[in-house]
Amino acid sequence: MANISSLFVTRLYHAALSSRGKPIDTAELEASCLSIAEDDEAGQNWCEENQFPGYTSYASLSDLPWRFSIFKDLQKALDKHVAAFAEDLAFDLGDKKLQLEDLWINILPEGGIHTGHLHPHSVISGTTYVAMPEGTSAIKFEDPRLAMMMAAPPRKADAKANRRTFAYVAPDVGDVLLWESWLRHEVPMNMAPEDRISVSFNYRWG
Repeated sequence: MANISSLFVTRLYHAALSSRGKPIDTAELEASCLSIAEDDEAGQNWCEENQFPGYTSYASLSDLPWRFSIFKDLQKALDKHVAAFAEDLAFDLGDKKLQLEDLWINILPEGGIHTGHLHPHSVISGTTYVAMPEGTSAIKFEDPRLAMMMAAPPRKADAKANRRTFAYVAPDVGDVLLWESWLRHEVPMNMAPEDRISVSFNYRWG
C-alpha cells in the first residue's frame, strides 16, 4: 500500500487582529488611512507617476507608527501575531528577533488591482484589513512551485484546496494574514464600488 505524505508545507496565518494585544478601533484606523492618503502629496504623486490605481504610502511614509498613535498600537499587536507565527514556523532566531521593517497603507478603488509580487529581503509579510466592501477582491496566493511545473496538467476543478495552484482568501475587517515573504501573491481587480483598504507590512530578522 502506497504511503503519500506532504513535504515542504506552506503556512498561512489568519487571525483576528484583536486576539492579541490592545484592540484596534477599525473605524478610527479607516479614518486615519483616508486622512493620511488625502494629505500625502508625495504618495499621491508617486502613485500617479507609477500608474498605481488608487493610493499607497509605501514610497512616501515609512514611519507611520511614529507619526500616529493608532499605528503604534497596531505595531504592538502585529508584533505579537508575528511572534506566534514565527513559533509555528519553528524559526530559530538565535539572539536576534523579527522586527517591523515597513508598514504602509493601501487603498484600492473600484477597478484597482495589485499585480503578482513577493517581498524580497524580508522574512514575514502580511496585511491587516481595514475596509472590505461586499464584492471586493480576495487576496490570491500562488503555489511557489508554479514556475517549475512546466509540463504538468492543470488541476481538477474540484481539487482540494491544498492541491490547487492558486489559493484565494477573503478576510474580514479586523483580520490579519501573515505569510513567509517569498510567497507570491496579488490582489485581483476590486469589483466593488467602494474602496478596499488595508495596511501591509514586512518583518526582517535582525
